[in-house]
Amino acid sequence: MFGDLMGMMGKLKETQAKVEATKERLNDVLIDENSSDNLLKVTLTANRELKNISIDDALLEDKEQLEDYLILTLNKAIKKASEINDAELGAVAKEGMPNIPGMGNMF
Repeated sequence: MFGDLMGMMGKLKETQAKVEATKERLNDVLIDENSSDNLLKVTLTANRELKNISIDDALLEDKEQLEDYLILTLNKAIKKASEINDAELGAVAKEGMPNIPGMGNMF
């Protein structure tokens, strides 16, 4: 019984290390999102860290329009980054979960 418990603990520590490594790797996965007319471009990492914003000069003339563009484009980029992040981390976590009797497939 203790052998199984120790094995599960080891598996959990291994999974935790894989999750941390995946988080580090996701810092290098870049998501580019453009406004529909390509006047605004944002780049985020899959960890949702903003890396770059490129604004066409035409948008600098209208503050409200620029704000709208930023909100829409950033939200689309954040959604994509979150989907990638969740999928990658979820896969690593599911892969490393020990088979605990009675728990079924919770993940």
